[in-house]
Amino acid sequence: MMAIIRFIHLLSLVVWLGGMIFFSFIAAPSIFKILPREAAGDVVGDIFPKYWIIGYICSVTAVATIAILSFQEKAYPWARIGLLALMTVLVFYSGKVIGKNAVEVKAQIRMTEDQTQKEALRLKFKAIHRNSTILNALIMILGLTVVFLTAYYYKI
Repeated sequence: MMAIIRFIHLLSLVVWLGGMIFFSFIAAPSIFKILPREAAGDVVGDIFPKYWIIGYICSVTAVATIAILSFQEKAYPWARIGLLALMTVLVFYSGKVIGKNAVEVKAQIRMTEDQTQKEALRLKFKAIHRNSTILNALIMILGLTVVFLTAYYYKI
């Protein structure tokens, strides 16, 4: 039974990080390279809610499984537990707060006729996008750290 829980734990990390790396370094750049900017933004905007759902599911699964393994094996890898908890908070913040703000500002840009206001909204969207990118990179770095620590200690 513990082997299955360990497998699910590792699978959640692999799916989460692999998806983030693929989307960030392959899918999104290719989408913006091939499609006109607005269409590319629409495609990426359609993908993001699914991207975050994967993060929500994988993060909660990773935290739950490491908690089960820690309890069962009476070994508490606090660094990994803490990093996974932080990653979970960050992915929910990214999707529920930053993502929601990005969608709202993007909608305002499309509805606004006033070019001055439209430009101000574009600057606001760029700031939101920058914060989202930084947060995404941070989650990836933390996740890679968790994978390294898991490989290094070879427990849980």
